Amino acid sequence: MRLFAAIELNKEMKKSLMDIQEQFRCLGIRGNYTRPENLHLTLAFIGEYPEPDEALEAMSSLSFHPVELRLRGLGSFGELWWAGLEENAELHALARQLRRTLAQAGIPYDKKKFLPHITLLRKPEYRRAPDFSQIELPRASMMVQKISLMLSTRGKCGMIYSELGFVEAGES
Repeated sequence: MRLFAAIELNKEMKKSLMDIQEQFRCLGIRGNYTRPENLHLTLAFIGEYPEPDEALEAMSSLSFHPVELRLRGLGSFGELWWAGLEENAELHALARQLRRTLAQAGIPYDKKKFLPHITLLRKPEYRRAPDFSQIELPRASMMVQKISLMLSTRGKCGMIYSELGFVEAGES
């Protein structure tokens, strides 16, 4: 099973991200756009792991308070375009705590540095290189109330992400 731990986004945040995607489309940019139901923030990519219950059990030991996410900036990793988030020490601490918890339980995860981003588009195609400064970023924010363990499966129309379980934040 292909697993990852993520923050699922609320409707308002997803709408703001979809507005950015629409601005890309209006600039004539084509490519593999992330479907609204798949917009999320990955905290730890586990990858192929046969025991999701073990991952959920490890995650259940997490203790965290709600964390605020705010959209800020656009960027790319080669052929992957993303929306960034405002710098947030609490979010980085939460990702470190989650990854430490997985490691202590013997659950492997991708050790790449945590760079908070939300994937908007893969393999963009355009006639003229777009200027991200032309894109109007909505003022969007949300409070993170839970972390989800997600299953990634390949469907006829791309990846399908399904929540297998979650852990909730404590009181702030």
